[in-house]
Amino acid sequence: MCQEHIHDYEGAIINEPRINERIRVPEVRLVGPQGEQVGIVRIEDAMRLAQESDLDLVEVAPNSRPPVVKLMDYGKFKYEAAVKAREARRNQANTEIKEMRFRLKIDEHDYETKKGHVVRFLKGGDKVKVTIMFRGREQSRPEMGRRLLLKLADEVAEFAVVENLPSQEGRNMSLVLGPLKKKAEAKEEQRKAREAKKAADDAERTERESAKDADAAAAAEA
Repeated sequence: MCQEHIHDYEGAIINEPRINERIRVPEVRLVGPQGEQVGIVRIEDAMRLAQESDLDLVEVAPNSRPPVVKLMDYGKFKYEAAVKAREARRNQANTEIKEMRFRLKIDEHDYETKKGHVVRFLKGGDKVKVTIMFRGREQSRPEMGRRLLLKLADEVAEFAVVENLPSQEGRNMSLVLGPLKKKAEAKEEQRKAREAKKAADDAERTERESAKDADAAAAAEA
């Protein structure tokens, strides 16, 4: 049994489960390492089983009567829990909200440039708030702004989902686009794409160098 855990958790904060000799009750409801129900046993018997199995006795339901304890490798359990927590944090990487501003009478070149930025943000796993800024009498033609926003949403539908339909606030009308892929997933794809490009570049460079060496060898023989 992992006696070091007893030492490690002697000064543990209150929300850490009690393990091994820290469990000071006369009897417990024991659960086996595979989740099997052993039943109510004396704490001495539960401790003996833990020692014989080279496992820890961990209190999993302290408020039950009697408390429920489980036989497990507590060090392995904590390690796996930490790995899962890191994985969850990675999958829940903070999604930023980027903002892209358009004029109602934007020319085609600027429109395509800004649309490219919107696609880049979405492919990177970020949300994009697209805002039309009305000037002067343009405020009386909100339907034109709505059409422009919906046109953009349609053209980037391969990468986005509309999270908020166009809504007007004062001189501005906004649309929120959400990425189809999570930020962590998007970053992983971008990393793989960079690695693939580097591998292709390295292979091409090696091929050029080999061809150059072959040419040099042929020239020397001549």
